[in-house]
Amino acid sequence: MRVIRFILEATKPYRLYLFGIIAMMFIVAIDASVKPYLIKFLIDSAVNPSAVNIWYIVIAFAVFEVLKMAAWSCSDWLIIRFYSPLRVRIISLFTDKISNYPYVFFQNKLSGGIVSKIGDAFNYIHKIIFIVNYEFIQFALTVIITLILLFYVHVLFALGLLLWIVTFLAITYFGLRNVIPLSKTYAEAKSSVFGHLADYLANILNVKLFGRFNFEKQAFQKSSQVFIEKAQAEGYYLMNFYIVQGVIVSIYTIGFLIFLIHLNGKNIITPGDFTLVFMLNFRMFDRLYTISHMLRDFVENWGAVDQALIMLEDSPEIQDKPDACELSVRDGCISFENVKFHYSGSEAIFQNKSVTIESGQKVGLVGYSGGGKSTFVNLIIRLYDVSKGHIEIDGQNIKDVTQDSLRSAIGMVPQDPSLFHRSLMDNIRYGLIDASDVQVVEAAKRAHAHEFITKLPHGYNSLVGERGVKLSGGQRQRIAIARAILKNAPILILDEATSQLDSLTEIEIQDSLWELMQGKTAIVIAHRLSTLLHMDRILVFDKGKIMEDGTHQELLAKGGLYKALWDAQVGGFLPDADF
Repeated sequence: MRVIRFILEATKPYRLYLFGIIAMMFIVAIDASVKPYLIKFLIDSAVNPSAVNIWYIVIAFAVFEVLKMAAWSCSDWLIIRFYSPLRVRIISLFTDKISNYPYVFFQNKLSGGIVSKIGDAFNYIHKIIFIVNYEFIQFALTVIITLILLFYVHVLFALGLLLWIVTFLAITYFGLRNVIPLSKTYAEAKSSVFGHLADYLANILNVKLFGRFNFEKQAFQKSSQVFIEKAQAEGYYLMNFYIVQGVIVSIYTIGFLIFLIHLNGKNIITPGDFTLVFMLNFRMFDRLYTISHMLRDFVENWGAVDQALIMLEDSPEIQDKPDACELSVRDGCISFENVKFHYSGSEAIFQNKSVTIESGQKVGLVGYSGGGKSTFVNLIIRLYDVSKGHIEIDGQNIKDVTQDSLRSAIGMVPQDPSLFHRSLMDNIRYGLIDASDVQVVEAAKRAHAHEFITKLPHGYNSLVGERGVKLSGGQRQRIAIARAILKNAPILILDEATSQLDSLTEIEIQDSLWELMQGKTAIVIAHRLSTLLHMDRILVFDKGKIMEDGTHQELLAKGGLYKALWDAQVGGFLPDADF
């Protein structure tokens, strides 16, 4: 049912087009069924010239030919008008839904697998609609008209064909019903293959650095073997099914021919009736074979779409409340009130954490890896929701405001920034969509990115590759800094923002970052403690707890964990924790 619900939702703006196509198929069905009836009159007229004027038959043929051509042309026009917009709408419905999923959803799934499933919906839903409109509906209309025509020849022909159609479709239905689970496992196996391929391509540098091409090839062949097995299992089942189906059709064909010859021998039917019944039955056999093969495609497409739609059944853990308002940042005061948080399946990282970062404060976060620093800032930008307590910005619970307004008020430079496969101009402008080229260049200059950008063959119009792969780590970080400078949000979070820069460039950029921090609430995560000497406060994290809180000098004087970290630094970086 989820496939039907989704198709009804996706096609909502295009209902008139669909009704138009159904009307055209009605005309086509009439043409297909009436032509044999006209041939009956043609033959009867040849045997008995006084039966009917042959020119009436010619005129009727001409009229139906024109109607058929007009119907198909109109149908093609309707398809052109709505099929492409429908496919784009399908992608929009998927992206609108999964964009609201928590960040952990994307951490747990391969991007290639997600794209593959969206691609299945994109490629197959319009085919499902096509089969329903052009095959199933046209078939139903053809059956109705054919039975009416046969009834006028002899009631037994109509009843016999009706019984045969019902039997054939029942056998087909029960036979193909077993294909649905096979199609679902086939679709899942295909998604796994594409997911593996995307993972391989995304890590092609690692493959080359470690000389692991043969290893990856074997891993791909292993996942591909599952796909082959699932595809062949479905194929063998359908092969056997169509053999049985063919035997049943042959039995009926021989039976109806014997009965037809018997009636003709007793002069119960005319030569035209003989031809009409013969043509209608064989045309119906052809339609039934087409429908049975279309049903196979229909079931396969249905299974693939159904498997894709399962992805949309997750309920976003992080949602805007129905009455969520826009965040209004006046001072930039951030407070944690009795916050408790844990990742799924793990122990609590924070237990009843309460801390306040005052307006305009510049706060450094330090501690061993896994101590909770990144989690702390991820909770502020609401990539995850706390399980107890609440976080406020200027007295506003971040759960009560829209996520877009919350994140618009925060500028962040991550440790490993990711860029779009777009131009450098577009990547920097992402911080402020309506920024002018002059503003973008000025931000790049302050981030010391302008120098390397102008040396590129296409300057600011240079494409950076997927995730910015064409740039070095330091260059990507400078672009991310330029983006944050351009955004100029009232709250600034720097997560190892200069970790991939050389020492000289870092010194230059530190001045720009310090200038950017002025008048803002700033949170800086750093392993290089020397970068935090001028912070208003330093919070020292260890296993989800804030062990110490103070300025650099105050913490050194305490002789606690911060002092130990400072003394243990090698080259300005923290050592790993010895757990």
